[in-house]
Amino acid sequence: MIRIKRVYDAPEPEDGHRVLVDRLWPRGLAKEEAHVDAWMKDLAPSDELRRWFGHDPERFAEFRRRYREELRQEPARSQLAELARRAARETISLVYGAKDVEHNNAVVLADELEQRRRRARSAASRDVRTGARPGSASRSAVSRPTRSGSGRSPRRVARRRG
Repeated sequence: MIRIKRVYDAPEPEDGHRVLVDRLWPRGLAKEEAHVDAWMKDLAPSDELRRWFGHDPERFAEFRRRYREELRQEPARSQLAELARRAARETISLVYGAKDVEHNNAVVLADELEQRRRRARSAASRDVRTGARPGSASRSAVSRPTRSGSGRSPRRVARRRG
């Protein structure tokens, strides 16, 4: 399960593994008071993107697009994969310092993690339907029976008859 929470809000047992996803440490908060289990600075938007966004809700759609591009680059890419694996096993809370609870990087990260979870579930269910082992060859590489058991592709068989 993935939760989103302001770092200034009191920690709760339901938070699970608390991960700070801001590049800068939250103002006025001692590390002991934050109760974070990890600080993944590299998952935060770049300083340039953060400054451009300025927490302006009118810029959020473009911020989301640019931030997702950044998440596809290293080192964010590998940290996001690590976080996705952890979220599959236990509850994680993405904690952030922004005042706006709807327009911030944790919202984008949670969406990205949820999409990864759905894709992984879809792939697993596809593997079950095709009888493939998880992580094995893709569906397009699955062997299919040939026409009339001749061992030749249907196209070759048709040409030979004609």
